[in-house]
Amino acid sequence: MRYKLASRTEKTDDTIITVGDSSVGGKQLAIIAGPCAVEDRDLFIKAAVQLKNYGVQMLRGGAFKPRTSPYAFQGLAEEGLKILAEARRTTGLPVVTEVMDTRDVELVAGYADVIQIGSRNMQNFVLLKEVGRGSTPVLLKRGLAATIEEWLMAAEYVMAEGNKNVILCERGIRTFETHTRNTLDISAIPAAHHLSHLPVIVDPSHAAGKWGMVAPLAKAAVAAGADGLIIEVHPCPAEALSDGGQSLNMANFSELMSQLVPVAEAVGRKCNYEGKKLVRQNII
Repeated sequence: MRYKLASRTEKTDDTIITVGDSSVGGKQLAIIAGPCAVEDRDLFIKAAVQLKNYGVQMLRGGAFKPRTSPYAFQGLAEEGLKILAEARRTTGLPVVTEVMDTRDVELVAGYADVIQIGSRNMQNFVLLKEVGRGSTPVLLKRGLAATIEEWLMAAEYVMAEGNKNVILCERGIRTFETHTRNTLDISAIPAAHHLSHLPVIVDPSHAAGKWGMVAPLAKAAVAAGADGLIIEVHPCPAEALSDGGQSLNMANFSELMSQLVPVAEAVGRKCNYEGKKLVRQNII
């Protein structure tokens, strides 16, 4: 077994990772949501307040954005991290954000409750070792062409450095299909659970690339045993600076949350949603 620390042979019980007052694993379905990128202070804080009202456990938002084009919006860097920290103070919700460079790990860890390693960096072994030397939980996205074993070996790199708090994230893999941005590998959820004790969440937004497919994929993921979801939600997706086409608006996200309740219950989980209405608040 090449990934002994991440494997069931090392630990038979499921790992539950605590993040603030939230957790990933166990009976509670972990919902992480927010805009793809931190674009604007007022927009993000208002979105965070709204999302908390819907029962979200953690906020997501990119301060550093890996983009295919060098001319696309690259994120607000430390200013974005400061906005994330303010959103945490306002809502009490932990924040998840990506790190792309070893030089930024200490900076990001100073603001984030969970450090995300994106798909493009899943096999950036130097970066994996660096986040492994800290104690901040790591959300590890599966590479766009990675096998399940390679994904677990990447988790092993983090854990071998001492950080055992790794959350696996299936976000779709690249296939010959062009209708969707990626192909969500539903089978990776039970496979990863069989092979590893680490919690497994799913990113239906990046898998689909189209907002209208996010809800069906999210429900399918929960039915297949996912421990949580990370979903892109934007107050006005048409104006988003990053990935607006795959982002849900607030009304669509609220509807999805209500639909997740019976799906979660059917597989023995709980979804923290109470049918709350849209909240309109002025945040100064």
